[in-house]
Amino acid sequence: MPAIDGLPPLREVIRAHDLVARKQLGQNFILDLNLTARIARSAGDLAACDVLEVGPGPGGLTRGLLAEGARHVVAVEKDPRCLPALAEIAAACPGRLTVLQGDALALDVTAHLTAPVRIIANLPYNVGTELLIRWLTPDVWPPFWTSLTLMFQREVAERIVAKPRTGHYGRLALLAQWRCDAQIVLTLPPEAFTPAPKVHSAVVHLTALAEPRYPADAGTLMRITAMAFNQRRKMLRSSLKGLAPDIEARLLSVGIAPTARAEEIGLESFCALARNIAGN
Repeated sequence: MPAIDGLPPLREVIRAHDLVARKQLGQNFILDLNLTARIARSAGDLAACDVLEVGPGPGGLTRGLLAEGARHVVAVEKDPRCLPALAEIAAACPGRLTVLQGDALALDVTAHLTAPVRIIANLPYNVGTELLIRWLTPDVWPPFWTSLTLMFQREVAERIVAKPRTGHYGRLALLAQWRCDAQIVLTLPPEAFTPAPKVHSAVVHLTALAEPRYPADAGTLMRITAMAFNQRRKMLRSSLKGLAPDIEARLLSVGIAPTARAEEIGLESFCALARNIAGN
């Protein structure tokens, strides 16, 4: 990876600023700059893009994004201890890095970004799934971002790309695949991080579709999938009986067996059921 002139190794940065990773903040740092460059490259060409990064910590991935040519990086960091280290990166890349201190769940960052926008982050494990769901379920689609390249625990990553009739298939897969193309592009062992977590991790790349894969009302689809997968061991005629008094007839009308369970039903069929419910 091309070096950013004047910046010390990340281990020295962590030592100088006493940046011991905190479990309560979901922090696990990647210190190998070759690895952070691979993550940055997995998002595609960054030269004409603004990048939103959440949880940069001491700035390993931030350096990778800048060195790989990102037009502008907006980094949101909750931990004030990390701000001096990030300020050093900003000084080495004038005009290309904006650091916002605060909680990514509470901040509106869109005013700081110019389209096209890619979101690339080694997300804090304690907020990663919630952030993903928010990015997948905006009030207006297409969203403000064109792609997401995000680090998760491997089990979460597998839930995002899962197919029907597999153990990881569920509501997260449906929400992601309804509006995006999703694939796992990189897997990492625990020792890639400091401190090493107890689980493997994976990077998922999601590309926003111009329109959802199948037509459906978003609110209705989210309600149906929530009810179906909250009681995934039940037959759909039982788990969805609160939707309509004639739910068995509605299921049959869209080609779903009332005795089927949620994990057996594909995205297209769930969307067909959502149209049926919303239309009546």
